Amino acid sequence: MVGIPDEFARSTVEREGESGSAWLDELPGIVDELLVRWGCVPDGETMHGGVGVVVPVRRRTEGAGVLKVSFPHPGNVHEPDAFAAWGGRGAVLLHERDDERFAMLLERVRSSTLADVEDGDEVATIAGRINRRLAIPAPPGLPRLREQVGAWEEELQRDAEELTHALPKFAVDAAMATVRELGSVQPDFLVHGDLHARNILRAEREPWLAVDPKGYAGDPAYDGGTLLKSRAPALLEADDLHRAVHRTLDTFAEAAELDRERVQRWAQFHAVQAAFHARRHGFRVARSGPRLHWLTEFVDHLAGLLTERS
Repeated sequence: MVGIPDEFARSTVEREGESGSAWLDELPGIVDELLVRWGCVPDGETMHGGVGVVVPVRRRTEGAGVLKVSFPHPGNVHEPDAFAAWGGRGAVLLHERDDERFAMLLERVRSSTLADVEDGDEVATIAGRINRRLAIPAPPGLPRLREQVGAWEEELQRDAEELTHALPKFAVDAAMATVRELGSVQPDFLVHGDLHARNILRAEREPWLAVDPKGYAGDPAYDGGTLLKSRAPALLEADDLHRAVHRTLDTFAEAAELDRERVQRWAQFHAVQAAFHARRHGFRVARSGPRLHWLTEFVDHLAGLLTERS
């Protein structure tokens, strides 16, 4: 029976409560059942992300892969749909799926991620090229980002009124304008939805492949903000933060063949969202303490900086 990492078990219970605990009790049996059904044997230590376990496996016929089983949650529903639509184009291949179990058998990639690359221009270029390759016409049945406009607007208004924060009014107003002006009228492309540097991994079939998509339909420029937030530690070390941020956006937009202003506006919206989210929930990498304070100050500053013209 495959073991479940202690850290993953603790974080799942903290986040999901009793339902998470019940799912964890069933998880080893789910994994064992899928291993048998898909003709796999474990081939390494069990790993995990934020919401799922990843078991390296070897298939008797096709070779190496990974079995991923995620906690049942609406945010995980369309991951296999995105992989199926891409068919290995810029993302890992989907071999098998069990939607009821929130499980997939996927192409195995390396553990090294784009976040390990030190050259910021290279990071933004690779992420932009992956974004461009993933931007195919969206299949039917995926959630449309434009359908979230009402909830985004309501959430921004509520957070701005209820939370004590340091965001200037012009930054909040700019995020609201992006929701109203870009949110409701979007192109209908398949969007990863969480394309940060840790979700782009080194691979054998291609140099880099994306993992962990949300699977939305909408504007590919939307993912520029997730990349920028993931670059926080490197950006904070820059001698000129303004220049470093805008260089990242320039490089990403050019590689992705996207309109530069749209990328910046979505990135600014993401930063404002993150600033409010930090005050309500913290970040997954920092729920409290000095690191949370440091990250919150950064996204506050980033939101204001991105409101300016380059």
